[in-house]
Amino acid sequence: MSRDVEGTTVMARAIAVKAQHEFGAAMPADTVVLDFADRNRPGLKTSGVRGLAIEFDLPEAIMLRGGDALVLDDGRLVDVVAAPEQLIELRSRTPGDLVRAALQIGSRHLAAQVLPNGIRLRPDAAIETVLAALGVKITSIETSFDPEGGAYAASAHDHDHHDHDHHGHDHAGHGHEAHGHKADDHKHHDHDHGGHDHDHHHPHD
Repeated sequence: MSRDVEGTTVMARAIAVKAQHEFGAAMPADTVVLDFADRNRPGLKTSGVRGLAIEFDLPEAIMLRGGDALVLDDGRLVDVVAAPEQLIELRSRTPGDLVRAALQIGSRHLAAQVLPNGIRLRPDAAIETVLAALGVKITSIETSFDPEGGAYAASAHDHDHHDHDHHGHDHAGHGHEAHGHKADDHKHHDHDHGGHDHDHHHPHD
């Protein structure tokens, strides 16, 4: 742990990641709720929901995903939850239209989350104009973002990400998706959510 000049504990250092970790009966030391950008920000300094100050000191670039656990320098674990954020979701009438949309997204090297029948990405006015011209339906939503990873992300997670179950401990009071739940499992709702943590969809004009 880092300490100030008076010896008071300042923050714990996160030095490794356990991919899609299951806590079981054990309780994590704390939980961090982070959006996609913060989950992949080197040297991030943040606080858990119970007040634990944490500094990322990971040895290499890792695509941190919701459901992973940070390993602190004292051996404790911190649960990682993917925070909801503003996204756009693409749907199309034909698979071909979606493939053409994917090619446009890939050519611009934009982070994208591939669903069985759609694509999610962060709002981007330029690409939205291109996609609209292709006839793709664009819907504004609020949910967690778990895009496809590059080679470094695959190597960091492959040893744990196969055949895992998602841990089911509760995070009462957080308006976010639970750990590692597949994004395509979420139903679209047009009614008022009244504080429920469903995806929120707002079709573009």
